[in-house]
Amino acid sequence: MAANTDSATTKSATTDEFAKLSWRERISYGAGDLAQNLIFGTVGSMLLFYLTTVYGISAAAGATIFLIVRWVNVFWDPWVGAFVDKHNFRAGKYKPYLIYGGIPLTVMTAMLFLPSASLRGNVMYAFIAYLLTALIYSFVNIPYGALNASLTRDNDEVSTLTTVRMTEANIGNLLVYTFLPLFVQLASPNPTSKDIGMFGIHLNLGDYTSPKAGKAYFMVMAIYMVIGFIMLMGTYTGIKERVLPTEEESDAVKYSDLWYEFKNNKPLQVLGFFFLIGFTFMFFGNTVWPFYMQYNIGHSEWLASINLIGSIPGIFLVFLWPIVRKKIGKKQFFYIFLTLFVIGTLILWIWSLPAFKNAIALGYIGRFLMQWGITAATGYMWSLVPEVVSYGEYHSKKRVAGMINAIMGLFFKIGLALGGIIPGYINAFFKFDGTKAVQSAGALAGIQWSMIWLPIVLAFVAMWVMSRYPLSDAEVVRINQAIEAEKKANQL
Repeated sequence: MAANTDSATTKSATTDEFAKLSWRERISYGAGDLAQNLIFGTVGSMLLFYLTTVYGISAAAGATIFLIVRWVNVFWDPWVGAFVDKHNFRAGKYKPYLIYGGIPLTVMTAMLFLPSASLRGNVMYAFIAYLLTALIYSFVNIPYGALNASLTRDNDEVSTLTTVRMTEANIGNLLVYTFLPLFVQLASPNPTSKDIGMFGIHLNLGDYTSPKAGKAYFMVMAIYMVIGFIMLMGTYTGIKERVLPTEEESDAVKYSDLWYEFKNNKPLQVLGFFFLIGFTFMFFGNTVWPFYMQYNIGHSEWLASINLIGSIPGIFLVFLWPIVRKKIGKKQFFYIFLTLFVIGTLILWIWSLPAFKNAIALGYIGRFLMQWGITAATGYMWSLVPEVVSYGEYHSKKRVAGMINAIMGLFFKIGLALGGIIPGYINAFFKFDGTKAVQSAGALAGIQWSMIWLPIVLAFVAMWVMSRYPLSDAEVVRINQAIEAEKKANQL
């Protein structure tokens, strides 16, 4: 790596910072989100379930692993953000990390599911493997997030880019949350023919809670890792960095700037807390959903079909986001979709009542509305990050996209962790036992709290947090134009 070479940092002086992006570039950038869902999204969706059933550790041990690793991230991510802002590769400032971090990330994520009988139940191996995976992930996720603000300053382009990006991200979610459990069940031992709840289709699905299912998890995960890395390479080759700090700005970056930014950037504070809360209850649902379907509903064979319906809004209705936002404004956008999330979640609760457990239509409707709400709210908020970066640049005279994305990534990862930690401890408190096919009433109540009631409460808290967001669209345009005018004046 070249230390502070000027190949990356002088581009902003010779390129159009308000560029209109080609469809190739938009799709290439979004491929990075698809890749990260395939690589690391598998961890958020299946790891706790895998550890407490197939791998054979207790719910409390699994939750503790998540807790420790995320506390390490609290100190690690800010350092990574500052490192990224201070250094440059000859091939660019942010995008080379996709390759150099992507290679070890794909390997380590697969190693989380290594099917070794001698390692089964080894808490230390699970902890070390997850810790290394999380540390490496920061060197992919933070630079990738910073790329969002480096492609263009044009607000409409950022909105379109976010729409494309989240469409591809949700294709990744489809592959992770719908097809991953299905593929694992297809490859698991002791298969029996089951109706998957869609058009009368029957498939031979195995027991994916069995200790013998380890090979099935590893095989499917390894395939996902390879596809994910190919997608990262597509992002690397298909985008162009335009909005970059100058060499002087990079040299002036200090690690203490992160705390300065967070202290003085109110939009960053509000959006950061929204990220934290939003992703907490999002990952509550992702973590607990397999438990809820397996034990509270009793139809794990319907996982794929229910998730397939739930994936529709995140892929086919994303084009509505910019339209809705222009019609009603950014704050009202979040209020409406978070309300949809609450309604969908309540329908899933009704579905768990004894009289309705076999009514698959309730599962379809509830999951559809729940996912429409949560994917819109947690997806479109990424479009606000570039304007937060510009606000910080306008006031501090430093463009520290890496640090700001490190802060956002930190809140995201804390939310991800809490979404795995809290349900894990709730399961432990209510005496969930992964070795039992049928859980106690208390254990079922604990799963319900994690899946239904706590996410609803947090959704209302998220609405209140977003009501405090201070930046209007007009203010964002004014800030970006002022920054561009100042740069042009300095070049004369």
